[in-house]
Amino acid sequence: MDRLLDPLLRFLRVRRVRSYISRGAVVLDVGCGFKARLLRSLLPLISKGIGIDMDVPEGEEGNITLKKGLLEKTLDQETSSVDVVTLTAVLEHLQYPEDILKEIYRVLRPGGTLIITVPTWAARPVLEVLAYKLHVIEEGEIRDHKRYFWKRDLSRMLVSAGFKTEHITQAYFEAGFNLFAVAKK
Repeated sequence: MDRLLDPLLRFLRVRRVRSYISRGAVVLDVGCGFKARLLRSLLPLISKGIGIDMDVPEGEEGNITLKKGLLEKTLDQETSSVDVVTLTAVLEHLQYPEDILKEIYRVLRPGGTLIITVPTWAARPVLEVLAYKLHVIEEGEIRDHKRYFWKRDLSRMLVSAGFKTEHITQAYFEAGFNLFAVAKK
């Protein structure tokens, strides 16, 4: 259930991601969430959207296909089959983030783009206060965080997955509490 600030934080992530999506792209949203909000917001822009999440209802709706799946080891997606993969507010929840990054590299077409948002270590105490004391963001989401990131942490994981350092750009946003990264295959 959304708390007071959850929709605003989601909106800020979507707005940032949207500017990196080319018209007609095939987009895979890993960890799309029950309502696949990011994919739905991209509908007029993309040719096809695929959402994978453990809680999503499977099926097709227009140019969106939703698949139920765990995000820990493999993706049910053909090799070199998508233009863009989005991974927004997901990587911090995974026990083995390196494995999913390798899978993302596999499914991206040559020249494809991975877009990631993750919370930084600076965000941890703020998120905990917002969740546990003020109750304005979802407590369960914060409790489920396995890790937080600095640029070097995420860069190491991306390089380990196959991305080249010179094709990775990163920037802090939301007052340094989140990290936005774009990696080209």
